[in-house]
Amino acid sequence: MTAETESSSSNTATKLPPGMVLGPDGKPCKICTSSAEWRNWKRNTTKKATHAEQSSSSSTSAATSGGASASAVAAAAALGTAVQSTTPQVECPPDVEQLGRATWTFLHTTAAYYPEKPTPTQRANMLSLLRSLPVLYPCSWCASHLKDNMASRPPDVSGRLGLSRWLCEQHNDVNERLGKERFDCSKTDERWKDGPSDGSCD
Repeated sequence: MTAETESSSSNTATKLPPGMVLGPDGKPCKICTSSAEWRNWKRNTTKKATHAEQSSSSSTSAATSGGASASAVAAAAALGTAVQSTTPQVECPPDVEQLGRATWTFLHTTAAYYPEKPTPTQRANMLSLLRSLPVLYPCSWCASHLKDNMASRPPDVSGRLGLSRWLCEQHNDVNERLGKERFDCSKTDERWKDGPSDGSCD
């Protein structure tokens, strides 16, 4: 699950660049945004603040010598931010893409090992898991879309094949919104359970 690469259309008060999404608190949502887009936004925000500080300092620099050194420190800090690696560190919190990949991996794999003929308890547990996602998923924007999709197309927990197909269709809906290729839903077992027939994953 991943956020679409445009900010919410309801965002009228705060102008955010493409790729940034507002969270339920009205602030930019870090977990709804890729780490690269987040760093770009933070870098640009820092540059704007530095520029404003430099402009303010230059108007008073004739009167004090401290203004120039403060501006130099701020500019150096901005430069340090700009040259940081664009690759997220292993210990960094996940961004929307990492979270999405991990969630889809978990869900598809869970479906691949779901029983062919689940008991009523197993069906209830799976429904409970799926229905909890729109409530608990950290990316509120993603959760909202999933909630809408589940309302129009309820989960199929009748058996392994039905659940795998339903999840694949949900994933493809996200892929289409993000301009990604659709996955061939006839290959869910190959991808998430058995591996390729050539044994390359064995």
